[in-house]
Amino acid sequence: MVAAASVVVAVGTATGLLSALDDGGGGSDEARPEVTSSPLLAPLPAESSASPTPSASKSPSPSARTTQARKPSRTPSPTSPTSTEPEAKQAPAPGSARLYRYPDSQVLDWVSAHRDDPRRPVIETEIADRPAAVWFADFTPSTIAARVRAVTAGAAGAGRVPVVVPYAVPDRDCGGASQGGAPDLAAYDGWIDAFAAGLGSDEVIVILEPDSIALANCLSTGERTARFASLARAGRVLKAANPNARVYYDAGHSGWNAPAEQAALLRQAGAASAASSDGVFSNVSNFHTTADEIAYDRQILDALGGPAGLGAVIDTSRNGNGAPADGEWCDPAGRKLGRAPTTNTGEARIDAYLWIKLPGESDGCKGTPGTFTASYAYDLAH
Repeated sequence: MVAAASVVVAVGTATGLLSALDDGGGGSDEARPEVTSSPLLAPLPAESSASPTPSASKSPSPSARTTQARKPSRTPSPTSPTSTEPEAKQAPAPGSARLYRYPDSQVLDWVSAHRDDPRRPVIETEIADRPAAVWFADFTPSTIAARVRAVTAGAAGAGRVPVVVPYAVPDRDCGGASQGGAPDLAAYDGWIDAFAAGLGSDEVIVILEPDSIALANCLSTGERTARFASLARAGRVLKAANPNARVYYDAGHSGWNAPAEQAALLRQAGAASAASSDGVFSNVSNFHTTADEIAYDRQILDALGGPAGLGAVIDTSRNGNGAPADGEWCDPAGRKLGRAPTTNTGEARIDAYLWIKLPGESDGCKGTPGTFTASYAYDLAH
């Protein structure tokens, strides 16, 4: 994303995403999933306080969209994909009870290992106990279905709704820090087929390929057309595999493309079709205020057309103080946690506030990209 959302580290540990590593070998789909960090999408330039939906002239230039390498958040590593024992310890905040907190993450590891750290109570209560997205950023087709199933089965057993992020489209991040993904679109289509096989039959929220639409300027016209066709196919496959899956497409954020421009791109990618889409997502790994994102997303939905039921979800993980005035995207100072994750927003056409980027996983300035940094987490939460 223009100052994209988060950055993925190529070695398989990404910031906030769940990128399971393939243990290479036999190609068994029953491989035990491993949690990685979520990708580091570099945030876009700071939004103008004058308008919640900047004009095209205020959209970031391609060079400004250099994303931090998106790091996958730790992939699930339960001894049994259906084990729900850790869920009994959850005490979600009001409004977030329907959303699932996967019981394996960098922040949970830190909390467990630092019980005497004076920052621990704040980090545990304000971050570790909140539900967050699980990213799948490594192209490991032989194990992806099992890794996704580990999350969706755990959520189903707990009676909660997981948020999963497939992040493997070819040429992702336009060759930036989060570059990687499938070798080509044919391989990606096969990976999506396997991903869909792990969705189960219960409700699940799918954040389909952050930056794949808003950040497609590096592709030729033909390449962009092919990518968008593959994304439209992905939405159809995911929803056909699980009719209870809610699939959302990349709308960038309110400091990026103008609403009409972004809506035109979204239509090409299938986001206006009920067969592939439930709406759009915005602000992934970014800092723009919830109010600005609500206004922006509604403008996009109006311009997008499509079924009346299309809605939007907003990443509120780090937007409590809005975007920095200087446009800094890499672990900027003075930010704080935004609204707690919830599917009860009280706002028309806004389906959920989600923590897609995992708070405390560094963009690469206060810690190694994609790794949990306690000082940064504490600053966000304190």
